[in-house]
Order: sequence, then C-alpha cells, then structure tokens
Amino acid sequence: MLSVSLLLILVVVCALAFDYINGFHDTANAIATVVSTRVLSPRKAIVMAACLNFVGALVSTQVAITVASGLVDTARFQIADIHQSAGLAAKLQHPADPVSQYLATQLSPETQGLLGQYTVGTATSPELQGAMVADLNRAITQTDLYSAERFAGIALKPKMEAKAKDSSKLKPEELANTNRALLEKAYPQELDSNQQTFQVVILAAILGAIVWNLITWKFGIPSSSSHALIGGLIGAAIIHGGLPFVLWGGIVKKVLIPLVGSPAMGFLIGFLLMGGIFKTLANVHPGRVSASFRHLQILSAAAMAFTHGLNDAQKSMGIITMALVSARMIPEPVVPTWVVLSCAVAMALGTSVGGWRIIKTMGHKIIRLEPVHGFAAETSSAIVLFVTSHFGMPVSTTHVISGSIFGVGASKRLSAVRWGVAQSMVMAWVLTLPAAGLVAALSYELLMLVGIGK
Repeated sequence: MLSVSLLLILVVVCALAFDYINGFHDTANAIATVVSTRVLSPRKAIVMAACLNFVGALVSTQVAITVASGLVDTARFQIADIHQSAGLAAKLQHPADPVSQYLATQLSPETQGLLGQYTVGTATSPELQGAMVADLNRAITQTDLYSAERFAGIALKPKMEAKAKDSSKLKPEELANTNRALLEKAYPQELDSNQQTFQVVILAAILGAIVWNLITWKFGIPSSSSHALIGGLIGAAIIHGGLPFVLWGGIVKKVLIPLVGSPAMGFLIGFLLMGGIFKTLANVHPGRVSASFRHLQILSAAAMAFTHGLNDAQKSMGIITMALVSARMIPEPVVPTWVVLSCAVAMALGTSVGGWRIIKTMGHKIIRLEPVHGFAAETSSAIVLFVTSHFGMPVSTTHVISGSIFGVGASKRLSAVRWGVAQSMVMAWVLTLPAAGLVAALSYELLMLVGIGK
C-alpha cells in the first residue's frame, strides 16, 4: 500500500506524462494544414506550435476547473469511508455533541428505524451502514451544516472556516467538498477520508487515457485526448463507487453536448467562411489569392496553436487539481501556479516532438488543401476553441479541426471530401469515451489487486 503522498506524486507524474503525450498526439491539430500546404516547414511549424501551446496554457483555467470539480463527485461517501460504523451509529443514536444532534434531525425514517433496532456495542448491519452513508451524502449538500456553535472546539483551518461560513455562495461541488471535510473533522475516529482510494481512481483514469492515446497514435487515428481522459475518469469512478460518483449533469452539459456541437460548429463556420472567401475573391487571380493566404495562414495556424494550449493543456491541470483537492492538499478547486506552469511545459515539450502519423491523416487524407483552405479551417477551429475554453468546456481540438476541414472541403463540393475517412474518424470518436473508460476500469482493478490502493 502506497501512502497518500506517494500516490499523489505518482498521479502528478502520470498527469504530466499524459500532457506530454497529448502534445505530440495532437500536434497535428495546430500544424497539419500549414505543413501540408507547404506554408511552413515541419520544423518551423512545430517550434511555433510548441511556443504558442505554452502561452495558451497560461492564459485561463476555466476548463481545468470543470475537469477538477464538475465531472466526478470527489466528496461522496462510501461504506468503506466509515472507519468505525458502530461508533458513528452510537453517536447518532444518542447524540450528545452539537454535530450529532444536528445530524440526528436530518436522519431519514429508514435510518431512524434501523438505529432504533441497533444495540450499542454490537456490529452494525450492512443495511444500517448503507443508510448512514446515504444520510451523510445528503448532509454534505446542506448549506446550513456549519455554524460557529455547532463546530465550536473543532480545529478548523481559517480558509475552511471562512468558506463554511459563506457556504450559500459556494458551487454545489465546492459545498460538498467543504462539508465532507467538516464531517471528517467532527468525527475523526469514525469517518475515514477517501483521499487514498480516490488517488487510485485518478491514476487509473490517466492510465486509461494514455493507453488509448498511444493506440490511436500508433495507427494514425486522430482521436480525442480530451475525451480519452474524461472517458477514463468516468470508467474509473464507476468501477470505484458506482454510477452516483459521476456528475452526469456536468458530463452531459460540459462533455456530451460539446462533443457533438463543437465539430458541428467547426463544420458550419468553416463552410460559411470558405464560401464567403470564394464569393469575395471569385474574380481575383488564383496565384494572388494563394500568395496572400500563405501569409495569413501563418497567423491562423498560430491562433490554432494558441487555442490548443488554451483548451487541451488544462485537462491535466484539472486532473492534478482534483487529486490535490481529494488529498486535502488544497481546500478548493483553484489551480495552483506550479500546476499551470508544469502542464504548460509538458505540453510544449510533447508538441515539439510532433505527431507525424496523425499529421498525414489530417493534412492529406481528408481533402487536398491549399493555403486558403488551411486558413479557413484553422480560423474556424480557433474561434470554436476560444469560445468553448471561455465557458470551461473540455472539447476535443481534434474533433474541432477535423470538422472545420470537412466544412471547408464541403463548401467547394461534397465530392471533394473523402467521406470514407470521415466515417473511420467518427467511429474513433464514438469509441474513445467507452474504450478509455474500459481501460481505466481495468487499470483500477489491477491497481487495487496489487495493493496500491488498499
């Protein structure tokens, strides 16, 4: 069994490794078009992308906060978190301290009935344990859990106490984390923190994403690193604590809707932008158009590289922040500066390696690209990525740039796009979430089997 600190270090190292792999896996997103149109040499394009990935990663943390707190319930209690169930049952049956007295008023009729049948000093039944867990999970959603009188004499850190006092202004996930920490302070003997096993959940999620990324990179399939990580997180969370551990509202709103909507928006904007360029420059000599857009494409590729760092590097920031919160190293899902810098460096280094297999698919197999096509596709993608990053949506840059390229191609004529390639790419997109989730679930079981999380 590894200690929490060693598990946390392992999570951070693996998250940075994922960020590095994400960099070379998704290099094609930023530079495939500018390389395939021969506007920039591969070396110059990769250097530009690496630098702007780094800068983009420093600008915002909205996506990281979504990953850290909006997808998986890190505060939820399980039966395994009740270290001394008999002691907790005794305190709830005969509440003497203010916290127990409050919780006694919040107990469900089922728990009250089971407590009435319980004899102090005997073992608690699985039914009573489950009922107490359900009530504890209900308690961590209550804004009135904390009061100065109720927690008098319980040592709280000033920051936690300040948050607890102003709990009505907290987001639901922040409130749950704060209230769980309060209950652990109130019942230090009875409640066991989930921080150790949850580090294993996060570690398994990262391993699932890394394995799927390497498989798709090996075969040149432009799948989504973002959704591989989210799929891994969902799979590991479900195998750890069941479906309730996943915040399905956040998954639908922040992942599934953008999963479909972002490439569709890329397609639409690319289609309209390319159509507008065709109409505006219809009477201009093709040679002049190509020469002008060779320069403009450098700017569009730079914008694409910047927004790639803005969105993609934040996934690892969010995972590390989630690990720090669940390990009680930080009180709320605010990304520390050292996490931002380390993830930005890891992605920039990965981007500098390059992902040539995927560049070939993105730059040649979908449609024959000219500088004007590359400019339209990259500009469309950069717009979508900037907007989704602003709203904290962890979308796939791979999906967005692919959708934009298809839109640009379709604006010329539908037959210009190799739709067979589109079909194989969509299949990879559909498979990413469940495949990475399955690998993560298997990784979790393996880690638990070898004793890392026990």
